[in-house]
Amino acid sequence: MREFFLYSVQEGLLFGILALGVFITFRCLNFPDLTVDGSYPLGAAVFALMMYRGYGPVVGVVSALAAGALAGLFTGILHTFSRIPALLSGILTMICLYSINLRIMGRPNISLSENLGHRTIFVILRDAFPTVPEVYVRFLFLCALLVVLKFLLDAFLQTEIGLSIRATGDNETLVATQGINPDDMKLIGISLSNALVALSGAMFAQYQSFVDINMGIGMVISGLASVIVGEVLLRGKTIFMMTLQVIVGSVVYRLATAVALNWGYSIGFKPYDLKLFTGILVIIILSFPVLKEKFGKA
Repeated sequence: MREFFLYSVQEGLLFGILALGVFITFRCLNFPDLTVDGSYPLGAAVFALMMYRGYGPVVGVVSALAAGALAGLFTGILHTFSRIPALLSGILTMICLYSINLRIMGRPNISLSENLGHRTIFVILRDAFPTVPEVYVRFLFLCALLVVLKFLLDAFLQTEIGLSIRATGDNETLVATQGINPDDMKLIGISLSNALVALSGAMFAQYQSFVDINMGIGMVISGLASVIVGEVLLRGKTIFMMTLQVIVGSVVYRLATAVALNWGYSIGFKPYDLKLFTGILVIIILSFPVLKEKFGKA
């Protein structure tokens, strides 16, 4: 039971990185970015490519970050320069990335198994602390990584650029009157968002020692679900609290889905029902305020 809990929390922490990226676009920029479903496997694919070419995991992670930022930049350019609507910009990039990811990988799936000579960050950490159970090493590392990312993002969002990004999401017209180019803020925000998403993909590829071309399907919904769940569980409008909400929401969401699927196996649930469960959960959460208002008046 303890290991089941730890593994679920670890996945929640991994997807917490993705959720922070989704938070930037959906909450700070008010930009519905669907690039996530393409930039997540892009990060994993680029990381795998670097590993297969003999580079270490650090180079692989940095390359994944850069690739994700470029994907976000492309979406931003489609929206700001070509004036393509936000949703369509993300969809177009996501479609393009499917072919790009497949070309990077060379085949639909890639193994990063240690047996093939691939020493990921998790393998290096396991060997560095041989007396500590691997599940605890992974858990502590992911906690430390997410804490660092959270405080870096908190600090960035309180800088002049970060405040401008948040202001762009609140009132784009007002930002323009202050001499700030809202298009530039969108480009920075979307690029940063997808860099974090790609980082999440690269870390998850190392976690499961496997990369699949379809691993990004539904990731934007998972990230949005984490954001919404966190907002329901915790209250607060400061940057510190909002990013904390995202992380807590991601962990709770993963725990909930793991428990639901584990219990659901007894009544016929399958692993591929996870996306259905996620969709239903998001629908319920988003519909709850409206339903509460309608039934409350009745």
